[in-house]
Amino acid sequence: MSVKILIHKLGRWPKIPLGLRLFLLYFVMVILTTYFVSSTVMKQIKPTVRQVSEETLVDMAHLLAVMVEDDIQAGTLSQSHFAEQIKLYGSRQPDAAIWDITKKTINHRIYVTDSQGRVLVDSWQQDVGADFSRWNDVYLTLRGEYGARSTALNPGDPLSTVMHVAAPVKNGDEVIGVVTVAKANRSAQPFIDASKYRVLSWLIVMSIVALLIGALIAWRINSALYKLDDYAKKIGQGEKAQKPSFRVFYEYERLSDALAMMRQQLDGKDYVEHYVQTLTHELKSPLSAIKGASEILQMPLSDEKRQLFASNIEKESERVQILIDKLLDLAQLEQQSELVENQPIDLENLLQDVESSLFVRAQQKGVAFEFSGDKSIFIEGDVFLVQQALFNVFENALDFVNEQGVIRVSLLSQDGLCRVSIYNSGPHIPEYALSRLTERFYSLPRQNGDKSTGLGLNFVEQIMALHNGKLEIGNVTGGVDVALTFKAGAHTP
Repeated sequence: MSVKILIHKLGRWPKIPLGLRLFLLYFVMVILTTYFVSSTVMKQIKPTVRQVSEETLVDMAHLLAVMVEDDIQAGTLSQSHFAEQIKLYGSRQPDAAIWDITKKTINHRIYVTDSQGRVLVDSWQQDVGADFSRWNDVYLTLRGEYGARSTALNPGDPLSTVMHVAAPVKNGDEVIGVVTVAKANRSAQPFIDASKYRVLSWLIVMSIVALLIGALIAWRINSALYKLDDYAKKIGQGEKAQKPSFRVFYEYERLSDALAMMRQQLDGKDYVEHYVQTLTHELKSPLSAIKGASEILQMPLSDEKRQLFASNIEKESERVQILIDKLLDLAQLEQQSELVENQPIDLENLLQDVESSLFVRAQQKGVAFEFSGDKSIFIEGDVFLVQQALFNVFENALDFVNEQGVIRVSLLSQDGLCRVSIYNSGPHIPEYALSRLTERFYSLPRQNGDKSTGLGLNFVEQIMALHNGKLEIGNVTGGVDVALTFKAGAHTP
């Protein structure tokens, strides 16, 4: 079956996240590297230890050859003090802890032969008088070559080999004897095994650490891509989104900046077109009123009517000014993707400041302010924007509250959230209007019949979005309740 047919039957290739693909590649590389390094090192440990041992045996053999030279020349080696010392050396039982390995026996064997290869002295006392001239260590040394051999005591056991290294005993240029130092390779095996265990253990530990680091990097790459993907989707849907930041992956930071710049450019173009249309539509009504009043003023009128139409012109001009100011504030706010300032805010103090600013207007209407709930609640955000949001909500409450009514403010902190509830006694909001209250330019008539610009609650909604909060408006018994919910912040005196 061809690959194309198989792909057609199975559908598209399975979607594996980039971070996971990179980690799988990294995992294979780490495993292969660990395998090849461990196999290479393991193969080299044994021959390296034996080479070092052989080099030590060479030095030891030459030292002993110098020590026995005089006794061999005199023919008194068998009865010499050296022979006694070698005998005692072979019977010693050391108690040494080397790398946590205890050494209890002497593993070196020392024997000396004459120029014919006959053993004169043997530290094991078992081959004195034997003919060793056929063994390579003695045979090659007597011929002036480097004499060494490795002989297995048990042909079926590769660890039973014994390394023999010889050094010539000379009288001038004549070889008059041979000193051989032998060492069983089995004696070095515990050190080889311990070294292999340590090397393998560290390789496994380092491989696990490397894989964990690789997994962490892969996770960070994936999470960064998901952040960018989410940001791009929100940009495409026209939602407000905070630009993701990256400390390590500066390439993602550059891509994030590019997306933000693209959004600003696209939003700027759409924004200008949208607001030109909106402003044109909203300005038609007051401008028509101003034009009509100015045309009438050019006709003969009584002072009373002239004052009335002049007052209308002033009122409609003020309406145009308020509309333009509100639109500019809202335009500036909508261009912010994140807060410029972020600092601790004491909600209780901020509410008291807002209440003080509106106190005179409340008194004129006979409205009482009531405060209740938790004290010393702090959030984090832009003080000016939060204050503006509260001003807009309070002004709305004053517009719709009954004469001699009450505006009740309560603060509640729970589960990491801070909720500011502003209740005003008065008529309920019509059901058809509840879902449109934050819609731009949508406004309900006040008690005096006037309408606002319809931008206030939309302004509040934008501020809450910047603070990752929520605006809720609903009818309750005897009036209307507006709730602003923020994330709780730390109290920083």
